[in-house]
Amino acid sequence: MNKVYPDAQAALAGLLRDGMLVMAGGFGLCGIPEALILAIRDSGVKNLTVVSNNAGIDGVGLGLLLDTRQIKKMISSYVGENKTFAQQYLAGELEIEFNPQGTLAERIRAGGAGIPAFYTKTGVGTLIAEGKEVKEFDGEKYLMERGLFGDLAIVHAWKGDTAGNLVYRKTARNFNPMMATAAKITIAEVEHLVPVGEIDPDHVHTPGIFVKRIIEVGTAKKRIEQRTTRKRAEAAAPAATGVEV
Repeated sequence: MNKVYPDAQAALAGLLRDGMLVMAGGFGLCGIPEALILAIRDSGVKNLTVVSNNAGIDGVGLGLLLDTRQIKKMISSYVGENKTFAQQYLAGELEIEFNPQGTLAERIRAGGAGIPAFYTKTGVGTLIAEGKEVKEFDGEKYLMERGLFGDLAIVHAWKGDTAGNLVYRKTARNFNPMMATAAKITIAEVEHLVPVGEIDPDHVHTPGIFVKRIIEVGTAKKRIEQRTTRKRAEAAAPAATGVEV
């Protein structure tokens, strides 16, 4: 079975439809499947429900799909860096299902493992618990959360082989690995595509059995979501001129 496709448009061919649930990997701007998001935008598919830790920023990542109003609902944890997101939500044009970050990660992992629901103490007694089942175990209250499973997962990896085995780097491992397991079809974009056998089996984060299609996109642009700087100590101190200041 040939899993390698020439580009994002070809890899998505025949899979997209209005109203589908899409898992979009990444954390902040790290490890986001930019080429696949761009191809989804260009396809014109709409009314999407997107599961992602965050919504990118204006004009980058999922921000592209918000600009074109192709997303109907976001299931997310942190969305504070996207003004378009906030504007659409406050105007009643975008549905949001907020999750504590750990709960979101576990909902995705559970979905990929075939677990329909689980109990967690996170969110008990807060707005998160509204409308959800609360059960007591050993004298403590726990909140029931449902697993998440998508129609399509799009992930970004540092390296992959032609069988679909994937290796992620650093922060990109935060959501991509579990999302790769939690959808009917997973498409991976990789920076470096290598022949089968070139990745040490002990280094594989996502086994190829989960990946149906794969594209090579080259080295990803390393974006900075927020640039924060401070003065160096030597620059902040008065220069030693010998003159009293």
